[in-house]
Amino acid sequence: MKATVHVTLKPGVLDPQGQTIQRASEALGFTRIQDVRQGKFFEVELADSDDTEAARAELERFAREVLANPVIEDCRIEFP
Repeated sequence: MKATVHVTLKPGVLDPQGQTIQRASEALGFTRIQDVRQGKFFEVELADSDDTEAARAELERFAREVLANPVIEDCRIEFP
């Protein structure tokens, strides 16, 4: 089973990299880019399992405990 995990900063957390990208976009002539928030993207391959719910629960725990910093980041998990 394959899944994707998107990790982004929580709303209200300062994103200096996103702000730099947004300012650079203006300098490059992209006048409609109002805000940019950066994040991380992971593709995770899970071992085949008869217990899909347990596999999903393990991935959710892995994403929250290993891939994201729960103090400042949120994560969204998608299964195709």
